[in-house]
Amino acid sequence: MTSTPTHTPALRATASPAPSSRSSVENADAPTSSIPTAYVSDKPDDSSKLRTFLSILRKVCQILDGITAASPELRQCNWDVEDSSPPVLGDGPKVSATGEISTERRKVRVSYITEQTSHHPPVSAFWVDCPVKGISAYGFDQLSAKFTGTSVRVTPGAHNLGIFINLKHRDNEEYRLTHPVAQLAGMLRGSLSITVADTCYITCPKSRIKVILHYLEEGWLGKAQNRVHGVVFSYDPDNDNTTKIKDVPDKDVLARLEGCWQDKVHYTVKDTKDPQLLVDLNPLWPVPKIIPPENEQLTTESRRFWHDVTDAILNKQYGQATRLKQELEERQREKATARKDQDFEWQPRFFTQALMANGRPLLSEDGQMALKRLQEGNYHLEESAGMGT
Repeated sequence: MTSTPTHTPALRATASPAPSSRSSVENADAPTSSIPTAYVSDKPDDSSKLRTFLSILRKVCQILDGITAASPELRQCNWDVEDSSPPVLGDGPKVSATGEISTERRKVRVSYITEQTSHHPPVSAFWVDCPVKGISAYGFDQLSAKFTGTSVRVTPGAHNLGIFINLKHRDNEEYRLTHPVAQLAGMLRGSLSITVADTCYITCPKSRIKVILHYLEEGWLGKAQNRVHGVVFSYDPDNDNTTKIKDVPDKDVLARLEGCWQDKVHYTVKDTKDPQLLVDLNPLWPVPKIIPPENEQLTTESRRFWHDVTDAILNKQYGQATRLKQELEERQREKATARKDQDFEWQPRFFTQALMANGRPLLSEDGQMALKRLQEGNYHLEESAGMGT
């Protein structure tokens, strides 16, 4: 349930017990001609709010990597995934968080676009979309890293207010997921590890349900346990001041959570004794993302923009890589100076504004069109007619 702030997201899906030999990236040499078909059930979804909330929580557990752009440009990709998760809250007909839409055992397409919308401070906006399921996720990515002497402490930046998930088919329910603070430790010992000792929250004002997740601090001795405890409870969005598990009144508790955020997490519904499996991360593997061939990418797309630098690093030509990187940065500075001299205010292309006070980015007309084309397997984008990034 943590976010590793280094890459575009790698979606996890149920797979065979053995690791997949496929690369995490696939080129879209042959564009997909059709969008996966949705299968609509005859009856509306009558699942409980708790069932839906646990479904959302399961997806949070399955996030492998955080959403971020490492360069001041654009990234776009697709994933084609199979909806094969077992039902939450016991056996019976599978009920998803998507209302009447059922795509069980069917391939669905998830599209992703991100753009660095602010250079000072460096902030990226992102949008993840699955129209067939009626699910979208969006937010601003900004990270702050501080060296503490023995480790690196990674925290969300001031403009990173979490990941927002919208369920179109459930009357646009919106869930906000905040990020925990992470520590990269073991640098002095030469054995790197990521630890989390923090509290984060998941809230849905419309369903009036909240989750508090508490990541337990590791001891100095012994193997890391990566334990997480949590509680799902009813809350008042207009009077939300409960921040600790121990302060949640028992009458408001709906379920409790416990487990290892790198292994298995279980939940126990109130007034029951038997824990139920929420998610098992062990059989899950990253689904390869589908990207456009490099020669079809915009000059500002990250893989193309950093191509020569990446090649130099892979060939261990570190001096050459440094020189190429400096040349790219100098060209960016020259463009910024030219914009300033001409009193030209740079604006993001795929999002309406560089920053939003509520942490929710809005897609521009170009951004909406790009996501629509991604769903069709069409990665073509026209070069920007402005003064560039």
